Amino acid sequence: MDMKTRTSGDINILEIAGRFDTNTVPPVSAWLEQVTSTPKARVLVNLGETTFVDSTALATLVQGLKRCQQVQGELCVCSLRRPVYMIFELTRLDKAFNIFVDEEHALQALSN
Repeated sequence: MDMKTRTSGDINILEIAGRFDTNTVPPVSAWLEQVTSTPKARVLVNLGETTFVDSTALATLVQGLKRCQQVQGELCVCSLRRPVYMIFELTRLDKAFNIFVDEEHALQALSN
């Protein structure tokens, strides 16, 4: 897994490439914990280069979502490849997360 972080205005962006699973969760979890600790945190997770997610990865994203909601913030995901989107659908997490087609649309929504 390769993990890149950056910001766009006050939106924290995380890009994950490769497999996002039990072995690669710790740095993502630590980053999410850090950025979701501020009030009204706005976070975008770009999964465009992510080839696989497992239950631990999904649980990490759900924890980040819950922490964002606790501080009146928002966490969105974008650019899901079909196999990854299917996992979100099967676990019904497509109903829990705001999922955007691409980063541009997600940033627009988070900026409002």
